[in-house]
Amino acid sequence: MNLLLINPNTTASMTRSMAEAARRVARPDTRITAVQPSFGPVSIEGHHDEVIAAAGVLEQVRAAGTSMDAVILACFGDPGLDAAREATEAPVLGIAEAAFHAASFVSTGFSVVTTLVRTCVIAEHLVLKYGYERRCRGVHGTNIPVLALEEDGGLACVPALEDACRAALARDRSGAIVLGCGGMASVSAELQRRLGVPVIDGVAAAVVLAEALVQLGLRTSKQGDYATPLPKRYLGWAGPLGW
Repeated sequence: MNLLLINPNTTASMTRSMAEAARRVARPDTRITAVQPSFGPVSIEGHHDEVIAAAGVLEQVRAAGTSMDAVILACFGDPGLDAAREATEAPVLGIAEAAFHAASFVSTGFSVVTTLVRTCVIAEHLVLKYGYERRCRGVHGTNIPVLALEEDGGLACVPALEDACRAALARDRSGAIVLGCGGMASVSAELQRRLGVPVIDGVAAAVVLAEALVQLGLRTSKQGDYATPLPKRYLGWAGPLGW
């Protein structure tokens, strides 16, 4: 089974660390190819970053063609998710949607702990989009910059993340924590050990769910709004993204 993991930002070290997290939970016969766009922001920390990153996601989906059995978008904003599903028949999973699903299997309510406070609204929008407003009891920012998670494997950020998680569990009366950044994948196990509750890393959740969809023989429906994009020319730098 071939899985394509797309890091929508352009930081190579984060691509590698998320690929390592993905391989730790993948089946022995699963091959994970990790890529990143050739253009775009080094981290995704707002709406502007997300729009540019979404185009980069499409660049990588188009480049992969039909060689992959499933695609994982390894950014908690799930940038370009619906567009990627139009562009391929392979299942496409965003790590936020995957994490919400996984958390709902192991708790009646969960809290999201993410990076910058300014990005909380993006996670809140996704909670509503995916229909989890009755299960998600709060979204909490830590004001940890995304790229700070790349220093020392994120270990320096663990105390602040632990404090934020404990406060969220108490305030929200939640039973689980969803980590709101793909860069937190390397510290999820340590946080779960410290907190004693399920801590869901969306990268790992997306890998396992993607493997399940492939095993079930399920593909992205091409009936309705996920039909292949209509053929037309794209101008300027977006020319290669046209159909």
